[in-house]
Amino acid sequence: MSTRETAAPLAPVTATLRTMFGTDDLPGLAPGLLVTDDRHRWTPATALVDGTLLPDLLAAASVRWGGPPHACAALAWKAYSYWAALPAVLGWVAARRVPLLDPADVLVHFEDHRPLVTIGLRRSTTIAVLPGDPLAHTGRPEVRVVADEAALLAELRASLLDAHFAPLIAAIQSEVRVGARTLLGSVASGIAQGVLLAARTLPGPAAAHVDPLLDALDMADLVELVPGRSGVPMVQRRTCCLAFTLPKPKVCQGCCLRPN
Repeated sequence: MSTRETAAPLAPVTATLRTMFGTDDLPGLAPGLLVTDDRHRWTPATALVDGTLLPDLLAAASVRWGGPPHACAALAWKAYSYWAALPAVLGWVAARRVPLLDPADVLVHFEDHRPLVTIGLRRSTTIAVLPGDPLAHTGRPEVRVVADEAALLAELRASLLDAHFAPLIAAIQSEVRVGARTLLGSVASGIAQGVLLAARTLPGPAAAHVDPLLDALDMADLVELVPGRSGVPMVQRRTCCLAFTLPKPKVCQGCCLRPN
């Protein structure tokens, strides 16, 4: 691992983003992932979890999609959970170097109208690494060394799912009637999609990278990888994001609803 990757702890993640999208300056993520000045426009995701900012997210979704409240909430969640999870997912698959996405360390804003929400990370965000990672020997306060890959996945789950996504799902359900399985299906699909997009940089079959993540999150039953065109894997969902209920209905690739 290079000196730059030690100086810039999330360099493996941003390098993978550039490979996936041709840039790491993406509509859904802060450039370079880390927010250098969080005094303006950025708000911690705790304000979503505690309900303070959640009406703003749901209102933005309603304006964008114009569908039933529960469907707009589900699509807002699909967008949010994809971009929020992606740094941890790519940190795991690219380098076994995982930023821990506790809601206090995840920052959001709604000022860029291209995505529904833009997500960044505090510079002080804890990064979990294995003992062999060069970061493990730097003594940096934001680095947490764990024993093995199982422990690394446990840290990912504790921060992303238990501390962040699960309480945010509960907050959404206090506003609209939408099932947890529907929302978790979007998390599983987003994780699998993110890994598949990154797969060209990864050794071995895509399932070898997808399965450990979904198993650790107890989401393996929500999606499966199936052969797509030319045998390239694609994600088949076992739940629906509800886009088919919009005024202009959409059935996503891999949706559990099969067109006649």
